[in-house]
Amino acid sequence: MASIPKRISNRFIKEVGRFKKVLQDARDRDINESDTVRIVSDILCEVFGFDKYTEITREYGISKTYCDLAVKFGGEIKYLIEAKSINTDLKEGHLRQVVNYGANEGIQWVVLTNGLIWKIYNISLKRKVKHSKLFEIDFLNINPRIIADQELLFLLTKRGFHKDAIADYHERIKIVNPHVICAILINNPSLNLIRKELKQLVPKLRIDTEEITALLINEVLKRNLLEGEEASKAQKQYKKLLTRKSKSVARDRHAPPEQEKPVEESEKNH
Repeated sequence: MASIPKRISNRFIKEVGRFKKVLQDARDRDINESDTVRIVSDILCEVFGFDKYTEITREYGISKTYCDLAVKFGGEIKYLIEAKSINTDLKEGHLRQVVNYGANEGIQWVVLTNGLIWKIYNISLKRKVKHSKLFEIDFLNINPRIIADQELLFLLTKRGFHKDAIADYHERIKIVNPHVICAILINNPSLNLIRKELKQLVPKLRIDTEEITALLINEVLKRNLLEGEEASKAQKQYKKLLTRKSKSVARDRHAPPEQEKPVEESEKNH
C-alpha cells in the first residue's frame, strides 16, 4: 500500500470521529435519501479531500437518468456513487443500478452507500461487463487510528487516486488471496519442494507428489478454496504463468550468444 501522508492520517483521525456522530444522529432521525447524499458529499470533501465545488457533482446525468454523485479531477471522473437513505439495506438491485451507471460511462470504480456502509466495486469492461467487490467501509465501526483502516480510507482519497492506490490494491487482491495460494501449493514446483523437504527429514522416505497432493486437498487445505469458479480461475492463471515462464526459459536456453560489437577506433581513444 502507498504510504499515507501525516496530514491525511491526522485528517482521518479528526474527521472520521466527527462524522461518526453526524451519521449516528442521522440514523436516529431516519433521514431521507437527499439528506444522506448531502452527508456523503461532505464526507467526500472533509475526509477524502475532494473540493466540494469543482470535484464533486450531484445528480450526474447518465443515459436519461442520474447518478447521485460523481467524483472527478484532472478532467476525469474517478468514481461514481449511488447513495440510498441512511436506514436502507443495500441490496442486489441497488448494486445493479450503480454497476449499470459505471458500465454506461466506462468508469472502472463505483461506490454503493447509505452513508454508514460504503461498498466499493471494480467494473471490468472487457468483452462482457463484470463487477467485483474490492472492500467495504463501515463508518460507525472503522477505527481511523488503526493503520489497516487508514489504508482502506486512503484508497478513496484524492491523493490516493493521484497515486493509483486503488488500482494497485485491486491488482494485489487478485494475486494475494487464498485461491491463488492454494493453486500454487498443488502445482508441481511447490509439490516438488515439499517432497524434497520431506526427503531431507527422512532420507530413506519414499513419497511421490500424488500422495502430497492428496494430503493437501483432503486434509490440509479448505475444500471451498479448491473448488468453484474462483479456484478454477486461480488454477488457470497460475498454469498460464508457469507456461509463460517455461517458454521464456526455453527461449533463453536456445538463444545464440550475443556477439560483442567491435570497438570503433574513436571509442578506443575515450
